[in-house]
Amino acid sequence: MSQKYEKLKTLLKELFQLDQPELDFGIYRILHARSAEVTQFLDKDLLPQVKQAFAQYRTADKAELEKELAKAIEAAQALGVDPESTQKVKELRTRLASEAVDTGALEAEVYDHLYSFFRRYYSEGDFLSKRVYKPGVYAIPYEGEEVKLHWANADQYYIKTSESFRDYAFRLRPEDEANPMRVHFKLADAAEGEHGNVKEQAGKERRFRLAPAPFAAIEDGELVIRFTYKPETEKQKDLNAEAEAAILGLDDPALADWIKVLGGKHVRADGTVSENTRLRVHLDRYTARNTFDYFIHKDLGGFLRRELDFYIKNEVMHLDDVESETAPRVEQYLSKIKVIRRIAHKIIDFLAQLEDFQKKLWLKKKFVVETSYCIRLGVIPEEFYPEIAANDAQREEWVRLCAIDEIKGDLTTPGYSVPLTVEFLKAHPTLMVDTRHFDDDFATQLLEAADDVDTKTDGVLVHSENFQALSLMDHRYRNSIQCVYIDPPYNTGNDGFAYKDQYQHSSWASAQFDRLTLARHLLSPDGGSLYCSIDDGEQALLRLVLTEAFGQDNFVSNIIWQKKYAPANDAKWFSDDHDFIISFARSRMDWRPTKLPRTEEQNSAYSNPDNDPRGPWRADNYKSNKSAEERPNLYYPIINPNTGEEVWPQRNAVWRYTRDQHEKNLKDNRVWWGTDGKNSVPAYKRFLSEVGDLVPRTIWRYDEVGHNQDGIRQLRDILPDTSFTSPKPAGLIERVVRVANGMMTLDYFGGSGTTGHAVINLNREDGGQRKFILVEQADYFDTVLLPRLKKVTFTPEWKDGKPKRFATAEEAERSPRIMKVIRLESYEDTLNNLELRRTEAQQSLLDSPQAQGADGFREQYLLRYMLDVETRGSQSLLNVSAFMDPTAYRLKVKRPGSDESREVNVDLLETFNWLIGLKVDHIAAPRTYSAAFRRDDDPDLPADAPRRLLLDGRLKEEPDGPWWFRTVTGTTPDGRRTLVIWRKRPGGEDPEGIERDNLVLDEWFRKQGYSSKDSEFDLIYVNGDNNLENLKAPDDTWKVRLIEEDFFRLMFEMEGV
Repeated sequence: MSQKYEKLKTLLKELFQLDQPELDFGIYRILHARSAEVTQFLDKDLLPQVKQAFAQYRTADKAELEKELAKAIEAAQALGVDPESTQKVKELRTRLASEAVDTGALEAEVYDHLYSFFRRYYSEGDFLSKRVYKPGVYAIPYEGEEVKLHWANADQYYIKTSESFRDYAFRLRPEDEANPMRVHFKLADAAEGEHGNVKEQAGKERRFRLAPAPFAAIEDGELVIRFTYKPETEKQKDLNAEAEAAILGLDDPALADWIKVLGGKHVRADGTVSENTRLRVHLDRYTARNTFDYFIHKDLGGFLRRELDFYIKNEVMHLDDVESETAPRVEQYLSKIKVIRRIAHKIIDFLAQLEDFQKKLWLKKKFVVETSYCIRLGVIPEEFYPEIAANDAQREEWVRLCAIDEIKGDLTTPGYSVPLTVEFLKAHPTLMVDTRHFDDDFATQLLEAADDVDTKTDGVLVHSENFQALSLMDHRYRNSIQCVYIDPPYNTGNDGFAYKDQYQHSSWASAQFDRLTLARHLLSPDGGSLYCSIDDGEQALLRLVLTEAFGQDNFVSNIIWQKKYAPANDAKWFSDDHDFIISFARSRMDWRPTKLPRTEEQNSAYSNPDNDPRGPWRADNYKSNKSAEERPNLYYPIINPNTGEEVWPQRNAVWRYTRDQHEKNLKDNRVWWGTDGKNSVPAYKRFLSEVGDLVPRTIWRYDEVGHNQDGIRQLRDILPDTSFTSPKPAGLIERVVRVANGMMTLDYFGGSGTTGHAVINLNREDGGQRKFILVEQADYFDTVLLPRLKKVTFTPEWKDGKPKRFATAEEAERSPRIMKVIRLESYEDTLNNLELRRTEAQQSLLDSPQAQGADGFREQYLLRYMLDVETRGSQSLLNVSAFMDPTAYRLKVKRPGSDESREVNVDLLETFNWLIGLKVDHIAAPRTYSAAFRRDDDPDLPADAPRRLLLDGRLKEEPDGPWWFRTVTGTTPDGRRTLVIWRKRPGGEDPEGIERDNLVLDEWFRKQGYSSKDSEFDLIYVNGDNNLENLKAPDDTWKVRLIEEDFFRLMFEMEGV
């Protein structure tokens, strides 16, 4: 029993994530803060309940009965009596045969079943669906559908990001800005075709191994250590030990200082010293990050409870035994089942609490941690030009991106200078001003000058994991996007998509399904369509996943794109010349594709050999494919007017027109007998002016939309040093946007920014006002995507990273006006900003005698409520008390793929705009005020009566005034005109301070000419309790609302996700 008990305890510590104390990131850090309490619960409370449950059988315990029998036999023998003839021995033998209970074996069986059940579903940080029907055979949930699509992770959210999978960085001297000694673990680039090896070695788990020498080098001031990630037979723990020894054993003078610090002992966050070196701790973290936590279960509690019942019925309950055993035996048997179920349910409660808490963090709408704007010079008022011209950071970016330092002036055009001149800015209206290069005061003033902000915003760029971005934009763009185009990782094993070993395809299916479901909500119900690029590898699976998300009836087409201009003659089987673009509509019956304009090549088939005044025409067939038997009325002779010859059609190909229609064609000069008038069969003149645009076809040739090399060439003409290897050609996405009539196009795998580039090209071509939204999480958001869009806004033509010409006046006018750039809190940021807080009152209640015992309050709290209750008020879970100063709500934010954090001010204003789905008209610059106060000295009041607070004089606008206000106006998705008032509350929670803050608010509100009684606004939001007069709307909602209440409600709203 002891061995099975310890085996179960070890598993439970793994399940409760207490087995690796060095993993102090994410959810592990939170659990380790309560590890002693949880461990005590396992050791002292939970598992001993198994022994207690069988206490009722102690009187019939087999071991005790056997001892009693031995004594009875010994006593009989001492008396010289045959033991088997004594009544005592007979009774004891009867009881042993019919009633004896081996409680030790029962306990061992319970521990064994609990271990087997939980071990079955848990694998390296995730719970996976493995319902065993019989050895090697699994059962899946089925509810009678005609066709059922199921994959192993269908009931889980995929949360792994490829960026954290590849890179991991940390500082050995985090406080030393001058020399932080940054160490960077990188995944070495996989060789072409390596993904095939992954498939061939199915069953072997991939491990991180130190790359072949030279695996360490100083690059750009940081120590870079490279690893491979391949199927390995060695355990990760052993590979980490080998890596540690190899790195610390390097004999390189250039690395000596780094090796010395890496070899020192690690100091934990609580100040205790680890047995491991700093290097080993980070190696363990790096490899664990990429082994654990691929998924969060959508309903782990329900799933495990259902599976437990299934397990008990199939693995524990054997009906044959029940039928053949005695009543006491059956009772013991059922008791064992009850104990298994009871203890398992408690374990499930804790696991469900943990998983549901992580689900809450994953689904929580994420904070906007930074907002900036790229604004075209041509739409910026000239009063701002002097400050822009004087900004060195902005000038240097233009030099780097647009080579403006090579612009030479002449008598009519100003040239480059340091500093820039206002005249130079006026001459180049397509340069993009990035507000990141300016202080907040300038940026807010610039934004205030831009009325109809959202209308003028032609592009939104989101630096974020795409699930989080789609979730945040739900209220703003639900039912309003016409086109979604995505180019997801193709899941080749070599494309950066991180997957759990043996779950490559199901991991990918889960990742796509949840994001497609969110994207579907954003599509317009009557005009929205989605297009997804893919190759042969996952085309079949993607089609099924799309069908699951959109419904079979909304499938539109599987387009073939010819991606290569020449065959691969060295291919092992077939030359892989095409990819697919699978298309679904939100509602196919309500959607139609836009026809494509005719090309010059297509028009070249039309000519005008007879100088017909109606213009070019093409000779069309005068005969049909019908026989004389099928269409006897179309089998007749016609006369060639030039020769007088009677011409009959063939019996199996009669004329296309009736006699009357033929006579009409003659009068209309539609019958053509050739240039000499002597053709044996006439033709029909079909005029170019009568031919409309073309219905899109399902095969898109490279000479129409471009090929892979076009995409690479286009990007390298703009950014010659880019390492981005797989951009699509802009022409391909232009075709997609045209067909979809994409006035608003979303691409949540933004990549190199091709979709934005394509939309800009189309708008310049036809003067359209299409807009785009791009989402990308990787570092090349800043190194490729954003620079590319800034550059193509400046001018459309590039070579070797430099402009070939300037944009024409028409192109400039049709270029993007504003591109908004937002960066979101990540899931990892949410975890890292959690804080556990337990008050003295809570601890006292948990320690009270009445809270102890099985099923007591302490147990219930630990199993079900602890995480949710004790993390309330954490910065990432909305600390509403911090709303007193909306400019100082701070989060610790990690750089992608890094272990470094920096504290930043969250953009509460922008976050709230997204949460309520506000279409922004105007964002005012902040205004600050000072005020003096006095108490009402009304002589009619009793001496001890409270005196009303009044302003002593007027509210004064001053640069350093303590009362700060900023407003946003716009329209909510349901059409309500909205005013959002953000204010600082310097009075804090002090009653007199609150009184002063609200008096200033009332006076400021009146001074702006606002009123909660008029119809200018339907909704007014204010942060902090206030005295603004309120009115009830016809729908029983209030006109004046607290920002904090709706912020909290909408941030944790789970509808649609």
